[in-house]
Amino acid sequence: QVQLVESGGGLVQAGGSLRLSCAASGRTFSDSAMGWFRQAPGKEREFVAVISWSGGTTFYANSVKGRFTISRDNAKRTAYLQMNKLKPEDTAVYYCALRRRLATMNPGEYDYWGQGTQVTVSS
Repeated sequence: QVQLVESGGGLVQAGGSLRLSCAASGRTFSDSAMGWFRQAPGKEREFVAVISWSGGTTFYANSVKGRFTISRDNAKRTAYLQMNKLKPEDTAVYYCALRRRLATMNPGEYDYWGQGTQVTVSS
């Protein structure tokens, strides 16, 4: 079993930055892809970014490309999402997820999910 715990969310003004962390417990992490997703009120959960098990491959949603950076530290069993130049439309609950296979942008293919952390960007 794997547990994922997100942290680092909060309230920030437009143009500001936040760094989300996702700490994993359990047997698997270093051999798993890690993804970040978000869900705004009244909207479906959407893909934000994903990183391969080694950290060598990353993919981003077009809406965050150039502003967000996903990374991981396998020794610390933690994944990160650095969010810069935040916009009000980035406001959502952010979730991290683990997939025990190759990286994918499809949320339905992930095996474990965190509880989410709220990010609110004021204009």
